Amino acid sequence: MIWDVHCHFPRNFENPADSRHEALIDGRADALRAAGVTRASLLCGGRLGAVSYEEALVYARRHEDLFLPSAVIDPDDVDAREVRRLHELGYRGLKIIGTRRAYDDYKYFGTYAAAEELRMPILFHLGVIGGGVDYSITHPRRDPNAAAQLHRMREMRLRGPRDVSAIRMRPFHLDTIANNFPELRVIGAHMGGTGNYDEAASVVRWRHYVYLDMSGGDTIERHAVERNLVGQEIGVEKLTWGSDCRDDEIADHVRNLEAIFQQVGLTEDEADRIRYRNAAEIFGELEPTFAAE
Repeated sequence: MIWDVHCHFPRNFENPADSRHEALIDGRADALRAAGVTRASLLCGGRLGAVSYEEALVYARRHEDLFLPSAVIDPDDVDAREVRRLHELGYRGLKIIGTRRAYDDYKYFGTYAAAEELRMPILFHLGVIGGGVDYSITHPRRDPNAAAQLHRMREMRLRGPRDVSAIRMRPFHLDTIANNFPELRVIGAHMGGTGNYDEAASVVRWRHYVYLDMSGGDTIERHAVERNLVGQEIGVEKLTWGSDCRDDEIADHVRNLEAIFQQVGLTEDEADRIRYRNAAEIFGELEPTFAAE
């Protein structure tokens, strides 16, 4: 059993007007199931939403056994009342990215308080927002696909500037949130993001309900092993898995996850915690257990 905590509602970014939502959501469900995923937190709505919160639920319910809806929100605009409305609609979690203030700004505390009260875990993007050309592995001067991607990104940027900053999305902001909302379940994406591993590990080391996901692609998967993150710097009870990728890449990343487990020598019980159990406990579908005194 595998739980994907970082599964975006599918959309055609190159053609935002593409309205084949049924086909896209069915294709995403098929790809997840083919890769062995049994539960997926489907990230719906928000600034990047293909459809409204209400419409997204209609499509998510085509695969109720698989998708657990989570709403992508901007806490500058979504207050406690709106969080409660989303919960009443059927949303079980939240996702936050690209805020205009630091994640731990007091302005957002009402939103976090409502999420804590309603037991809605929040997935926070951490670090630099990816997308476009990954210059650590390629470059447009030698790769025609990278050159084409650079041109597509330039065209998208012509629609307007993007007011985002990795400084506002640092792992240390989750420490502030956890201290003020100790029962709020928090997941930091991408193991903190490249450049932030130590910071992220130091937060989850001491905050009971702060976790990390392992999404982010080949580089982060490689770092998980090379930098002794999984099971050493970051305990296995603190890790979850997320795809955060296209349909045709999901199975590859599931295979990468299994390879990581073998490389770092996890037991089957430890691997199962990362695949499924940690996320199931975060979202309330399994009860956590504790060692007897």
